[in-house]
Amino acid sequence: MTRQSQEQSVTSIKAVLFDLDGTLVDTAPDLVAALNLSLTEFNCSQVSLDKMRQVASDGSLALVKAAQPHLDEDKQFELQQGLLRHYAQINGHYSQLFDGISTLLSYLDKHAIPYGIVTNKPARFTRPLLDVLGLSVSMGTVVSGDSTLFSKPHTAPMLLAAQQIECPTEQILYLGDAERDLLAADNAGMLGGIAMWGYIGSDATPHTWPSNYTFHSPQDVVELLAQLSS
Repeated sequence: MTRQSQEQSVTSIKAVLFDLDGTLVDTAPDLVAALNLSLTEFNCSQVSLDKMRQVASDGSLALVKAAQPHLDEDKQFELQQGLLRHYAQINGHYSQLFDGISTLLSYLDKHAIPYGIVTNKPARFTRPLLDVLGLSVSMGTVVSGDSTLFSKPHTAPMLLAAQQIECPTEQILYLGDAERDLLAADNAGMLGGIAMWGYIGSDATPHTWPSNYTFHSPQDVVELLAQLSS
């Protein structure tokens, strides 16, 4: 874990919020499987999971553009709609929690630290995925991309989540693997933690993102929480 310089003095973390894709759950296998089904329908070449994994946090259209960058926008849109149609059918089939996340969630449960999700994924995909993974009951809040009028990096979904778990924003650690996640945390006055285990591309510059911590594994988060509570 790396702690960035910050103006705010951290005395305690009372709640933890997660981005979903690429932070809490490895959803790339589902997304790429749905993408390949759509590509096949349009007689396009399939793509490998390894090639597309780093794009998975950026949404369905980004996946299509990465797979078929030379298609015109109308064809890319058709491919995207096919991806979403197939994704609704296989959502959760291949996804799994990142290594160490179960241990982190168990620590939060044991110490009665509320936690939840703020994601840009639409609710029609978020809720079924959490149901498949058995996470719906334990979440103190689940804010999806269409839960408010705005999505990250806007403050609206962040503030809604804070309200629902009844915790001041300055005492919430928000974990994410994309720049918009850390911008959202910063905009909302939350503590930002970069999830380096997520879908961070080789051309990304996470050292420039506004953040308080850089975590290389979920265990690093457990160790921070334990340190702050001792």
